[in-house]
Amino acid sequence: MDISDMKDVLMTAKELAREAGRIILEVYLKDFTVDYKDDYTPVTEADRKSNNYIINVLKNKYPECAILAEESPDDPDSRIKNDWCFIIDPLDGTKEFIKKNGEFTVNVALVYKGKAVLGVIGIPVTGELYYAAKGIGAFYENEGQARKIKVSDKTQDICLLVSRSHKSEKLKQLIERNNIKNIKTVGSAIKGCLIASGQAEAYYRFGKTMEWDTAAMQCIVEEAGGVFRQMDDTEMTYNRLNSVNEKGFYVLNNIINKLN
Repeated sequence: MDISDMKDVLMTAKELAREAGRIILEVYLKDFTVDYKDDYTPVTEADRKSNNYIINVLKNKYPECAILAEESPDDPDSRIKNDWCFIIDPLDGTKEFIKKNGEFTVNVALVYKGKAVLGVIGIPVTGELYYAAKGIGAFYENEGQARKIKVSDKTQDICLLVSRSHKSEKLKQLIERNNIKNIKTVGSAIKGCLIASGQAEAYYRFGKTMEWDTAAMQCIVEEAGGVFRQMDDTEMTYNRLNSVNEKGFYVLNNIINKLN
């Protein structure tokens, strides 16, 4: 793959997010069963169907690229030898999907030499898309209308986003230390989208996540002018042998708003 193909890949990724969203909604609108993986995280028919659809398309269209996807077996030794890797979360926010609150997404990212260079996040329930590619910028699209987005300029009374299903004692202490009053609870990768589009200013996630939770979000946030770092201020990289993000991370509209 050549970096000049990025616009074509972006079109494909957007269509993948849209169609996967339609597949997910078919399950969402009926009764479904919930299974549990070895790590006790939930998985549904929607996760699997979305995953299979996305992987099949990518393997056919971009056979030269590696793929890391939540619901697919991984071959890390082979994968890390490839400079190009698609990183897929076919249904981010399965807990929110099960609760039927609408706050779940489809995350499609492409990384090159460890860096997220393309990201698409689709919200199936609303049909909204957030997307970005390195050097192209970040965009919001709904009902066929797209516009460029950027982070907010706020440095006072910032809005802190917190996860609906992953609260922690460390986060509670952070909020108290910094006297944060403007707090909004949101599920899945939608939090990164809200910061990228200027609707909030900060998101701190303590504890472990996976590469597919953050890759698309990071590209969108950074192309919108935001900051995405691990908790120790180092850069998050991708297509690693160990796909667990061990350090946690934070997302900001401006480094000035870094909390202590």
